[in-house]
Amino acid sequence: MDRAVLVAAAMAAAALLCLQLPAVARGQLQVGFYNTSCPNAESLVRQAVANAFANDSGIAAGLIRLHFHDCFVRGCDASVLLTSPNGTAERDAAPNKPSLRGFQVIDAAKAAVEQSCARTVSCADIVAFAARDSINLTGNVSYQVPSGRRDGNVSIDTEALSNLPQPTFTAQQLVASFANKSLTAEDMVVLSGAHTVGRSFCTSFLSRIYNGSTPIVDSGLSPAYATLLRALCPSNANSSTPTTTAIDPSTPAVLDNNYYKLLGLNLGLFFSDNQLRVNSTLNASVNSFASNETDWKQKFAAAMVKMGNIGVLTGTQGEIRLNCSIVNNRSSSAVGVQAARYAGATASLDEIASS
Repeated sequence: MDRAVLVAAAMAAAALLCLQLPAVARGQLQVGFYNTSCPNAESLVRQAVANAFANDSGIAAGLIRLHFHDCFVRGCDASVLLTSPNGTAERDAAPNKPSLRGFQVIDAAKAAVEQSCARTVSCADIVAFAARDSINLTGNVSYQVPSGRRDGNVSIDTEALSNLPQPTFTAQQLVASFANKSLTAEDMVVLSGAHTVGRSFCTSFLSRIYNGSTPIVDSGLSPAYATLLRALCPSNANSSTPTTTAIDPSTPAVLDNNYYKLLGLNLGLFFSDNQLRVNSTLNASVNSFASNETDWKQKFAAAMVKMGNIGVLTGTQGEIRLNCSIVNNRSSSAVGVQAARYAGATASLDEIASS
């Protein structure tokens, strides 16, 4: 047989083999990734979340937000969990500290999983599972989470500042921020519905109720609501002010479509919430979800799965951390190689979370 024909036949066979490989072999996530290697992984995470929820129902909102803040910075690689000896990790950035929570739940889940299946389940997957379980507990929404993520080993505070959407964002900035993560404008409106659970510190909405020390009422904010918020938050509130308020004052512990209903009543807490109303295209989605909770919940689950695919590390990329808050032990030279691989040649050991 002609050599060219043999080469062509071999290439065709190789291509066919690639098509027949499971999704994870092509660097993608897969539902049931741990079915063989750690079949009880998801149930162990679910139990850890349920235990925490029994003591504090508010932890569910924290775990949902933790997944969001992880995925929007370097992708869903659990970089948000890493600690830094000099306070320069993602979790130290203003959007995360002191408001981000759920770290202890992830640690508890990881400990249980490690005891059952050592060095097998990534912290990034545990974060994704915990968010799903929190959604189920607060909203009775169930969905499957594709898994197979690996853990990153770089976490930099300035990247959280530059990648996370802010409560002061305009509609245009919100759409652009989500587009940068391959999420649509509708995905953004859908995921914003997570504000139906959780609480906020005063600093996230202070500019809507004060101009310096002078009381004001921001456009799109109910005067009565502004008065209530001023009663909670002094004009000089800062990141150290412990006061918080429910983002959804009507059903703060339930994942429902009430968030969208409140927007129509000028009861959106953040400036960014109100921006969903002032933009006609976004407002059309707001009205649709306000009138159809089932549709919103279906799209919310789909959007969470889509978000969970942002920038994932798979295969031999990254690592499976043994402790979710620190990278695995390695020589300083090896750490340097990993830093260059993920953060570029300018990365330093100070920018890498390590013990």
